[in-house]
Amino acid sequence: MTRLSPLKIFLLFVSLGLLAGCETMPQGIQQARVAMQQRIQAEPPGNYFIGRRYYKPDFKFWGYVRRPGAPWSTSVLVMLNENQKLAPDREQVNFGYDNGYEYRLYGYFSGDKIYEPASNNVYPEFVLKGYELISTNPPPIFRSQFTGTGGNRYQIERPE
Repeated sequence: MTRLSPLKIFLLFVSLGLLAGCETMPQGIQQARVAMQQRIQAEPPGNYFIGRRYYKPDFKFWGYVRRPGAPWSTSVLVMLNENQKLAPDREQVNFGYDNGYEYRLYGYFSGDKIYEPASNNVYPEFVLKGYELISTNPPPIFRSQFTGTGGNRYQIERPE
């Protein structure tokens, strides 16, 4: 039986650590991301926004909003002004049921910033005037969705 030197053992552990740190994305997820990017690029310009509901029970923000044709990485987390139109889950009195759903949103950014106490942060206000459901099962946009790790209840993820 061959005895490994301490240097060889060290190099073996370093190599294993480097390999374990490499994240490869499953081919199906990669294909879904490419298809999503193509779909985003094909969105017609217009007077609307694309919204992805991001429900976290402890927080009061609504979700991420982006311009048509823009990648999710440019989206912003918003607080909704529902004075003119209620959000879908509030309309149904079923809070958060639409987590992860994608919508075409009609409205505008008011320019105001709204304080959200649980995150101790301020977010832009989006005045909702209407919406259309695009998908109840859109492609993933968060790292936790790619890796299957779920998300920490108190972590606020950013779309990629």
